[in-house]
Amino acid sequence: MSAPQTRMLEQADRITAGPVERLAACLDLPREALSPGTLPPLWHWLFFLDSPPAAALGRDGHRADGGLAGHDPALPARMWAGGRLRFHQPVPVGTTLRRHSQVAEVRDRQGRSGTLRFVTLRHRFASDAALLIEEDQTIVFRAAGGSSAAAQPASALPEGAVLRTLVPDEVMLFRFSALTFNAHRIHYDAPYATAVENYPGLVVHGPLQAVLLAGHAGLCVPGARMVRFDFRAEAPAFCGRALHLACWPDAGRPGVWHAQSRDEEGGVCMRAEAEFDMFVEPGP
Repeated sequence: MSAPQTRMLEQADRITAGPVERLAACLDLPREALSPGTLPPLWHWLFFLDSPPAAALGRDGHRADGGLAGHDPALPARMWAGGRLRFHQPVPVGTTLRRHSQVAEVRDRQGRSGTLRFVTLRHRFASDAALLIEEDQTIVFRAAGGSSAAAQPASALPEGAVLRTLVPDEVMLFRFSALTFNAHRIHYDAPYATAVENYPGLVVHGPLQAVLLAGHAGLCVPGARMVRFDFRAEAPAFCGRALHLACWPDAGRPGVWHAQSRDEEGGVCMRAEAEFDMFVEPGP
């Protein structure tokens, strides 16, 4: 069902270098891996941070009222399920962005663990009169007590897929939580994650996986500008376990790359698709 277009929020934030440098350090990226003076794709998530007081937080660390996405006591558990992003122009570090956000859609469906509610938030980022980023963010709400489904085994990767493996540890998860002011306890409180939300360990942030996949895809197409990134979380990934990143080009669509994160058993945790503007301006 569609939600009434009444819940909306207008904000402004300045894109500063400090958070960008700290996320690069969190991901162990050398400075030369970043485009000077330009925000990498998805790194706008370091800004426009929701900052409720501690007294406004619920048991899980999210704000108790749900913020713009709303709150239903019957569906208290929430996760970032996916997103669709369009990058119209680069975002210069030092610029001031305005963000317009609204609830675009609310849908309920039945899953294996009961009712799932998908809330889509629509964000538009502009500087002066220029629209720079369009983003649809999907959040899923479910009943408490049951963790998300385990990753399902995937088919073999295409020949020529570009692979990278890393092991997200407690320090990486803590630093990413701090950089995004994310207090969800499944990312840093192991007793809560295992005893209350029934995960086998600390959960790697969905946005962190998306940032890693977008960065990996960008390294596969040096010099090209990302113009689209769509991603969908399939299953959780866990701290201290190998996380495999894979990218490969779409055979029929020039400039389009597929990306996946997989757990150490090969199960798919996140699927993504990135599109690049393949035109590179010639040098002087």
